[in-house]
Amino acid sequence: MIYLDSAATTLQKPPSVRRAVVRAMERCASVGRGGHAAAMAASEEVYACRALAAELFDAKPEQVVFTMNATHGLNLAIHSLVPHGGRVLISGFEHNAVTRPLYARNAAITVAGRKLFDREDTLRAFQAAMEAGDYDAVICTQVSNVFGYVLPLEEIAQLCRQRQIPLIVDASQSAGLLPVSLRQSGAAFIAMPGHKGLYGPQGTGLLLCAGPGKPLLYGGTGGNSLLREMPEFLPDRLEAGTHNVCGIAGLRAGLEFVRRMGPETLLRRERQLLQRLLPALQRLPLRCYTGKAQTGVLSFVPWDLDCEQLAERLGEQGIALRAGLHCAPLAHESAGTLEHGTLRLSLSAFTKAEELDRFVNISKILLGKKGNSRITPCY
Repeated sequence: MIYLDSAATTLQKPPSVRRAVVRAMERCASVGRGGHAAAMAASEEVYACRALAAELFDAKPEQVVFTMNATHGLNLAIHSLVPHGGRVLISGFEHNAVTRPLYARNAAITVAGRKLFDREDTLRAFQAAMEAGDYDAVICTQVSNVFGYVLPLEEIAQLCRQRQIPLIVDASQSAGLLPVSLRQSGAAFIAMPGHKGLYGPQGTGLLLCAGPGKPLLYGGTGGNSLLREMPEFLPDRLEAGTHNVCGIAGLRAGLEFVRRMGPETLLRRERQLLQRLLPALQRLPLRCYTGKAQTGVLSFVPWDLDCEQLAERLGEQGIALRAGLHCAPLAHESAGTLEHGTLRLSLSAFTKAEELDRFVNISKILLGKKGNSRITPCY
């Protein structure tokens, strides 16, 4: 199979990730549940991952909270900062992991920055919105999961600091590729999954916390058992129950891979592959959505074929892409693709140039004709 769906999950992992998971299954028990060797091994493994994440994302180890995924982390962040009926400013490219928790809290949502690949417009829209109203929080994705659009997060974070508005960052598509810093951004929370650009297993994630936050789950933490409430201190306050020790061990190995390779190197390679691919796509009957501020994620729409149909036909040929709205209808509404969705191609450290060549050759056959692609540059 040629796997081109890494924006959903990086299927190919470094071999060290698999080995770490198996090793943890064989030797680790539960964190804080005893002083025996297996419990201590679990504690050491989990802390080592926490410390490594803190190093990579410019935080203190105790500010790193383990979650099930980025959705879990974003729910924790929103629950902590947004009261029922609160006012929130978000970008026009947010995932349902942001919008659905806000709808559930009956939040008053202002959407700013809806021009695809136009960082200046996005920044102007955020600035105007902040000048016009007061907000309980600002929430912004660093990279659109649909289009790979890199939003001007650093500048938006500066606006939030100037106005003392708490910022929640969705780093689902940026962690492992772009700089992510809890300290420099001044963000209240930064959420990220373990199973995408960090090359860890599914069921893992990180929430970087500038403050203690409000728990979503209540239960044991391995200590302070006489307390009737959750501890006030991090990370225990937000980590009720038994840790996913095996997943965290795999995540640690994924983080080590990212540190060894270097996020800037991984991003540069993805962009080089995408630039190599685009000229070939220009000769196919497709509309591609691309711009300067883009990671290795590309959405496109066939001229005369339904996105789901093309994805199914590619799948029959052993090529894995995702079609549809990608859990981000707001992004499609902003880009004008809500009616039909897109086919999304997304790369990873393990994508090979020859795999992209095969994808293009098979697409030529399936689309059945040649012609100039309708490229939507939006520069």
